[in-house]
Amino acid sequence: MLPASPPAVRRIGAVNWIGFWTLYSREVWRFLKVSTQTIAAPVVTTLLFLAVFLLALGGAGRGGAGGAGYGAFLAPGLIIMAVMQNAFANTSSSIIISKVQGNIVDVLMPPLSGGELTLAYTLGGMTRGVVVGAVVSLAIWCVVPIRIHDAAALLFFGLSAALLLSLLGLLGGIWAEKFDHIAAVTNFVVTPLSFLSGTFYSIDRLPASWQLVARFDPFFYLIDGFRYALTGKADAALATGMAAVAACNAGLLLLCFRLIARGYKLKA
Repeated sequence: MLPASPPAVRRIGAVNWIGFWTLYSREVWRFLKVSTQTIAAPVVTTLLFLAVFLLALGGAGRGGAGGAGYGAFLAPGLIIMAVMQNAFANTSSSIIISKVQGNIVDVLMPPLSGGELTLAYTLGGMTRGVVVGAVVSLAIWCVVPIRIHDAAALLFFGLSAALLLSLLGLLGGIWAEKFDHIAAVTNFVVTPLSFLSGTFYSIDRLPASWQLVARFDPFFYLIDGFRYALTGKADAALATGMAAVAACNAGLLLLCFRLIARGYKLKA
């Protein structure tokens, strides 16, 4: 019988791919294990929103061409809202639960860099947002006829929405010390920006001063760009929206990376 070889130091390399993939897989399985809550529930909520607004605001066009037209206008905003809310929920809940339960140390102790931690959490939130968005789109398509006008814009604004809210959820989870803090971010940041971004209406109907305010809302560009991808109509220049969204995502990504690398509110 040959003697057992002594333990050796494992060489990781420039990127800890195994650790990165393990953390990302954990984030994905977190929401897949409770798919009734994380995937089915957003579909039901979105369909209820669609039904209520079609009945309340469809006007004379209910059930006819007018109702179908408003449904096609409303659908992109509802899809992006579902993407954003679930991407935010995934990262924010993951971080705050780990902090409250005290097992955040299990993530900080392995040889994972700030960049690897940031990307793994962010991609996990993006995955949930994209999955929910795809299922919601299929459910809405069964009710409202939606078509893809620009596939490139669809991918850019859909993925950008998931990325932006995943990063915002990560930032909120890092900052928060209890669940009430996450609820405050949701109630006073995410929800107002979502509902005031032209989800249910065109900002052209707003007074000039409020239109200016709306154009400083990054959620507006996400919804407007995604609406263009499905309908071919937009309230703002597509290039402006892409630049604004890319700048917001780059800034949030850098901020989250710096905070995680420093261990801000993560390390005792």
